[in-house]
Order: sequence, then structure tokens, then C-alpha cells
Amino acid sequence: MENSPSKYDVKSTGFGLTLSLINGKYKMVILYLLHEHQIIRHNELKRQIGTISYKTLSIMLKELEKDGLINRVEYPQIPPKVEYSLTARGLSLIPVLDSMCEWGENQSKTEAT
Repeated sequence: MENSPSKYDVKSTGFGLTLSLINGKYKMVILYLLHEHQIIRHNELKRQIGTISYKTLSIMLKELEKDGLINRVEYPQIPPKVEYSLTARGLSLIPVLDSMCEWGENQSKTEAT
């Protein structure tokens, strides 16, 4: 059997790539907040999420930027000002996240009945 689970590499699939980009407790929340606000600063993201530490937020933002999902713009002023926004690639992921949310909402309604 050629596609047995032991020989199948999920990471090399489109599904695996998508999961690797949104993997992390807060990445989807960050993407949604950036979509909602269009441009947002680090401290405002922290306030909106609430339960995330500054260190974790910084790590998530760096990973999202490295993956080409968000833009980081730093303004040369004191105190430093940094703003984040979605890239075109990040925006293209929003319908996927919307579909996941819709599926989850439908499932929670089904379980409640």
C-alpha cells in the first residue's frame, strides 16, 4: 500500500502547509484582529487578546512575518512605533479561517441539540 500512514508526509501537502502557517494558540486570533483593524500596534494586539504574554505575542508576530502573512512597519521615533497589517497572502487566508469558524459554529449547534 503506497499511501500508508507511515509513508505519507502530511507536511509536504497543501493541507500541511496551511496548518504550519496557522499552527499556534494565537495565530488565528492575531490574523483575525489584523483583518478587523487593518493596522494595529503591538500593545493594542496585547490588549485585545488579553491572555497572551508580550514574549509569546512577539514570537507569534515574528513567525507570521517570516511566513509572509503580515507586514511589520517600524517608524524611527522615540518611543519606537511599530505597526502590523496583513499582507495579500495573509488576506487570502481569511476565507479559510472563516470557513473553519463556520464549520465549528455549525458543529456546536448540532451538539447542543
